Amino acid sequence: MLIGLTGTNASGKGTIAEYLKQKGFDYISLSDELRELMSLEGIPVTRANMIVQGTNYRTKEGLGYFAELALKKVGRNAVIDSIRNEGEVLALKKRKDFVLLSVDAPAEIRYERSKMRGRMGDGETLDAFNQRQEQEMAGEGAGQNIRKCMAFADYRIINDGNKEKLYKKVEELLKDASE
Repeated sequence: MLIGLTGTNASGKGTIAEYLKQKGFDYISLSDELRELMSLEGIPVTRANMIVQGTNYRTKEGLGYFAELALKKVGRNAVIDSIRNEGEVLALKKRKDFVLLSVDAPAEIRYERSKMRGRMGDGETLDAFNQRQEQEMAGEGAGQNIRKCMAFADYRIINDGNKEKLYKKVEELLKDASE
């Protein structure tokens, strides 16, 4: 089974990916594919640069470019994280065993998680966090459009509880998707 993860920032996608890795799934992040390309070109890896360069690569190489790179690297059971453009979803859907999982959580919870992880580029204020999220949700063409990706989802998880509650939701998804 190939599981794709899309959703809002700090919603729990990484936690789900780690859980699936513990269950034997291969893991690849489309953001890591971009970071690798940027590093090879000597471009500083910042959140702002990643958004610009991701758009540039998708414009030049095709909307599904990062997904196609990932598909060459993954095995039978894998999780692919950081799906941010509908072209990536469409490229991954070429695999018949692909399921897309949308992950979301209330903005206040995501903001607090973002502050706790201290990731570069995460907003200093809730307003800045929400503003940046909205930009990533509604891009056009080769840009990030997480909202469109989430609309393609086969399954949706609202992660408003603890890890155990999240893991239980993932287990339910795995059971349902394998039937």
